[in-house]
Amino acid sequence: MLGTLGLGALGVVTAPTLQRGLESFLAGASDKDPTGLTGLLPNGGGFRYYSVTSSVPRKNAETYRLTVDGLVDRPASYTLAELRSLPQTRTVRDVQCVTGWRVPDTAFEGVRLSRLLDAAGVRPSAGAVRFSCFDGAYSESLTLDQARRADVLVALRMRDEDLGHAHGGPARLYVAPMYFYKSAKWLSGITVTEDVEPGYWEERGYDVDAWVGRSNGRDDEPTD
Repeated sequence: MLGTLGLGALGVVTAPTLQRGLESFLAGASDKDPTGLTGLLPNGGGFRYYSVTSSVPRKNAETYRLTVDGLVDRPASYTLAELRSLPQTRTVRDVQCVTGWRVPDTAFEGVRLSRLLDAAGVRPSAGAVRFSCFDGAYSESLTLDQARRADVLVALRMRDEDLGHAHGGPARLYVAPMYFYKSAKWLSGITVTEDVEPGYWEERGYDVDAWVGRSNGRDDEPTD
């Protein structure tokens, strides 16, 4: 009995370390896996690692830039330090993937997208926002009203840590009330447009308006 209790205590102590190690391993493997099969493997954190390209370049504080352009009066380019210096918003919601998995009570922190849009000066003819990513392939879009929601962030932190490469760092989009494919990883560009332009997965059949529980033929519990 004492031996069993000892093993149980050891598991409690080592579980976080093992979880981080497993997540790190799967993240590294998925970054080099053109098949995407590593994304099907479970891990202690509940997330799956997806990329639509065979590899993704890494960016750091020195090399990362986020541009804001399109139908705006004041186009801008932000360094990671500049994004971190802006007021930060923290939100804790469930993350729901359209493929079925869910990670409860996940903290994201970053700059409200509406703040960046206001700073750029959105023109009256604008109706949507398109997002591009430095993987060179992924894209997403929101209507302007959706983009201005208080729970739509340019996220810099997740689970109270700086956003790692596997989770889309240094910065990603986070759209709290929508399925997770709308939260584009490796965010590099925000372009204000007249109309919504279907993103990577919308061009492959997913819904453009991806509200959790109200789209894609799914009835998941909403996250908003």
